[in-house]
Amino acid sequence: MLTGILVSGLGLGSMYGLVALGFHITFAVSGTVNFAQGSAVTLGAVLGYAFGVRLGWPMPLAAAAALAGCALLGLAVERLLVRPFVARGSDAWLLATVAGGIILDNALLFTFGKEPRSLPSALVAAPVQVLGAGIYPLQLAIPAVGIAAALAIRAVFRGTELGRVLLAVAQNTEAARLMGIDVGRTIACAFALSAVLAGTAGLLIAPLFSVSAEMGALFGIKAFAVAILGGIGSATGVVLAGLLYGLVEAGVTATLGSGATQIVVFSVIILALALRPNGLLGRAAVNKV
Repeated sequence: MLTGILVSGLGLGSMYGLVALGFHITFAVSGTVNFAQGSAVTLGAVLGYAFGVRLGWPMPLAAAAALAGCALLGLAVERLLVRPFVARGSDAWLLATVAGGIILDNALLFTFGKEPRSLPSALVAAPVQVLGAGIYPLQLAIPAVGIAAALAIRAVFRGTELGRVLLAVAQNTEAARLMGIDVGRTIACAFALSAVLAGTAGLLIAPLFSVSAEMGALFGIKAFAVAILGGIGSATGVVLAGLLYGLVEAGVTATLGSGATQIVVFSVIILALALRPNGLLGRAAVNKV
């Protein structure tokens, strides 16, 4: 039982961490977030099913095409739902991204249908025994993918030109613009990367659960809670909070049942934020006068 809780918790936590990293990236670069992240999770899974099952494409190609679709979604959200309001100094992008997510969810519900569908994968064909517990190989692969993605993002930010551009925009937008950096394009890239991370999470969890037009809504809410809990300005804090959240959720579900999961987990989050208002590794903002 303990092995199952650990594997399930780390897998879920890694997925929450992936989506929450998307919140971190857009917030760090632009000071905004995409509240349609949950819809990007759904889009990744639905497109993966459409390309891989309905059209019969090889799954690697189907996954790549699905993530490309998620990247286009991120670009559209930034260009149509965020940039016009930020340019006017308005915070209406908050509601605009929420509304955009609702529109996309309902469009997927209308086209894909309400019934959940299974996404076949060789990694869930047969469980393997790990310390006496039957574990699907995908459950072992998910934490590895999540941690690898976090490390890759860290490497991009620290060791590539794109990472340095993103950091420059994050630190001082006006100075970056004066240095010749296309700030608008950089922020758009951040939103595209954010949506790709969410789509990756959707593709990874779909074979374990199912593909449906409503699968990403609660997932996005939980991921935002994880981002706040970890300290949305800290990538390390966000990933750590995701893993902790997943472990607590899996433990509560296994011991108290699924009915108590959300009550207990979100109560724990409220308590943690009462003790650490800026998140686990977040820092209080410094106001210069």
